[in-house]
Amino acid sequence: MALILRRTLAVFSILLTLSLTAAPAATPVVAQENLRYAAIVIDAESGEVMFARHADARRYPASITKVMTLYLVFEALEQGKIKLDDVIRVSAHAASQPPSKLGLAAGQTITVQDAIHATAIRSANDMAVALAEHVAGSESRFTAMMTLKAEELGMTQTRYVNANGLPDSRQLTSARDLAVLCRALLRDFPQHYRYFGVNSWFYGGREYRNTNGLLSTGQGYDGIKTGFTNASGYNLAASAVRDGRRIITIVLGGRSTASRNEHVASLMSTGFEVAARRRGGERIEVAQTFFEQRGFGIGPETTEGGVLYAALPGDAAAGSRADPEDSDVRLVSAPAPRTDRTGELNRQPTAPAPSTRRSTPPVPAGLWSVQVGAFRDETVARDWLNEVDRRFRAQFRGADRRVVNASGWFRSRFTGMTEDAARAACAALDARNVTCQVVRPD
Repeated sequence: MALILRRTLAVFSILLTLSLTAAPAATPVVAQENLRYAAIVIDAESGEVMFARHADARRYPASITKVMTLYLVFEALEQGKIKLDDVIRVSAHAASQPPSKLGLAAGQTITVQDAIHATAIRSANDMAVALAEHVAGSESRFTAMMTLKAEELGMTQTRYVNANGLPDSRQLTSARDLAVLCRALLRDFPQHYRYFGVNSWFYGGREYRNTNGLLSTGQGYDGIKTGFTNASGYNLAASAVRDGRRIITIVLGGRSTASRNEHVASLMSTGFEVAARRRGGERIEVAQTFFEQRGFGIGPETTEGGVLYAALPGDAAAGSRADPEDSDVRLVSAPAPRTDRTGELNRQPTAPAPSTRRSTPPVPAGLWSVQVGAFRDETVARDWLNEVDRRFRAQFRGADRRVVNASGWFRSRFTGMTEDAARAACAALDARNVTCQVVRPD
């Protein structure tokens, strides 16, 4: 009996060991930075960059390419080279473009105006090529025109090799360049911009809905263009008007249509909040700081709360889905608790309390600094430093400009100053409502 009991216990022990080793350990959920992500928010009238994150990094534009295609079409219309009622005969090359497309066969015809509607609303790849061929004779000649126009507009990171944004590793842009393009579109062709805000369009007995879902939200959106490829992720160039002010927001590399739209809406609302606070008399010298205090621009490399542009392990495969609306991958963008971290780095020091201790020895002249901001984006920090230098050249004559990286915060500083010069400069900035801080040598 004892022998049987021992054998039974041994078998049970073996089975228990096997069951424990067969079950995989729970994999911890680790956030990974979305390397395709980039964003920028600008005031359309003044051109002020209110927020930027990886704005100069090269990205794939996908169908936002069609904004440049239509810019050149509008230019040809205004120059009298083509007309809205021109009839385009669809070429075999245009007809062969993959979806999304209108689907006309080679030899069929369509007017320029209908082709514009199809390109702006349906995001039709075949009609973008048909328009390009109608304007320039061939798509290759038209894309050369696109690249030249990009250079003319100051789009320094952009190159085009096709007219519709279909995948090609040579076709690159940046969030900042797309903001420049969208602002130029509004400035140069306001009479044609309306095409981007049309919710639906009827053609051939069928209704086509705009790919930009924000147009129907009632929040002042009137454009501009969506885009998606496996390589680019979910892109959106959006524009909205509230209380008479227009803001343009570009988001590239989203993880899904829904999460991209939500993120654009959050950035846009924050931009309009900055504008409203300024109208109310609140001093917001650098809008980027306001965005950062709301958690935008703080990536997963930090331990502080922030808006995290990340995906969970295993989500990457979902990016290969052809239909953007079917993707269930989510761009994590939960609002973070507000933090005073940026404010602490930017604000002026409080007056020191009286002390009975012996004063410290004087520090050498020429080692003092003035800090005029602290940002999560190095480019923003450097641009602001240059702007302050331009506006207060007399105060910082002879000083060096430095961007100091301190644990992920890029501090904009003028260095190599005497104590008197630093304090005088800071007083001049404060009189003009520009935040500054005198930094004592270490």
